[in-house]
Amino acid sequence: MNPHQSLEVEARESGYRGWILGVDEVGRGPLAGPATVACVAFPCECDAEFPLFAELDDSKKLTARRRDRLVPRIEASSAAWALLDVSPEKIDELNILHACLWGMRQVVREVVGRLGGGEIRVFVDGNQRIPELEWAQTPYVKGDARSWSIAAASILAKVHRDALMVEYDALYPGYGFASNVGYPTAAHRAALRELGPTPIHRRSFHVK
Repeated sequence: MNPHQSLEVEARESGYRGWILGVDEVGRGPLAGPATVACVAFPCECDAEFPLFAELDDSKKLTARRRDRLVPRIEASSAAWALLDVSPEKIDELNILHACLWGMRQVVREVVGRLGGGEIRVFVDGNQRIPELEWAQTPYVKGDARSWSIAAASILAKVHRDALMVEYDALYPGYGFASNVGYPTAAHRAALRELGPTPIHRRSFHVK
């Protein structure tokens, strides 16, 4: 991502001086495990010359090693950040879209609570607005490739969820969670047909 062409730069050039929060999720498509949502707010005075911003991008475009190196820098550089695992039970209850939007609302509220006041704008990855959110928000398709804050949130969520699925692989061997992170690979689908679902499988997702 070119840090001089980010959505944050556009907002600052238009005169906005309040907080900008980026929110994203990972794990909509898997058959197993949570969806993880994250929100990040960088200090208002950070600008395009801040060294970290040149390294941020959509988490899917970065190697696992690079994502791992960025996580502590994001956490140390942000004004506030928050993560939440949206459980398979919540996904089955609300459906995956509404469960992710519910989770996004929770992490945004958590980050706002840590900022101690000031004007708030929320940049949301995707084409959906977060229902019942108290602050101004704008959804951006492929926002994780256009916004420092959304990209940072996507990296935190991706690294956290991938590590969690490695832990689940040890708890529930045979499904390949360490490598497929719950996505419906052919081997995962075959294991599910043979072994049946685990407690972390989403019952509302159908296996073919």
